[in-house]
Amino acid sequence: MSEDAEVINALAAVFDLEGFTSFCGQPDPQLVIPEFLDNFCNWLFSAIRDVFTKKKTKKEIHLWASLPFFAKFMGDGVMFLWNTDRIRLPIIGNVVVNLNKICKLYVEQFQAQVDHSYSRIPHRLRVGIARGQVFSVGKGRDYVGPCINIASRLQKIGSLGFAISRRGFDPQRAFHKITKKASVVVKTSLRGVGEDETIIVLKEEFDALGSEEKKLFSRSELPRRS
Repeated sequence: MSEDAEVINALAAVFDLEGFTSFCGQPDPQLVIPEFLDNFCNWLFSAIRDVFTKKKTKKEIHLWASLPFFAKFMGDGVMFLWNTDRIRLPIIGNVVVNLNKICKLYVEQFQAQVDHSYSRIPHRLRVGIARGQVFSVGKGRDYVGPCINIASRLQKIGSLGFAISRRGFDPQRAFHKITKKASVVVKTSLRGVGEDETIIVLKEEFDALGSEEKKLFSRSELPRRS
């Protein structure tokens, strides 16, 4: 633990199983929780591999972006870290888009696979994403850093299921025009981080918020570029 920390520029993504507390509250949860989490983690890692695969041949596998270098189970979700030192912003944008796809696949694919086996299945997979520096602990057995804390806060902000910190992430350069149209930049308060944090959320989710919850955000349009 006393070894000097290695500093890495990273993208942190924290997945969270929404409704996991209710799932744990069923009778005799010890009979279902280990099996469910084993199935979920196996599916999640497979989904990342499949979604990030752009093309596969007999000799090569082409990826949309590099795979994460670190993963950590966090009780009701999983944290992943990507090294951003050698990848351009559009490739980081690919990571973000694919993480959104995985959240959708949780409902479309994983829930359909396990629905017959469990009651009170967590009904949604949420993710918060942030860039920044992380510091190794115990020769890389763990990592800490502000971006991890921010990503953890973002995955549970209001009733949103997908949020990205704007810090170090320019949607104009990172996103395809279709994804730009599907995104909204807003400011909101993040506990322990700041009172006016700028974040990027899905327009569909933001528009679906109730009037009271929308008061937690102030909206700004993505700037247009010629």
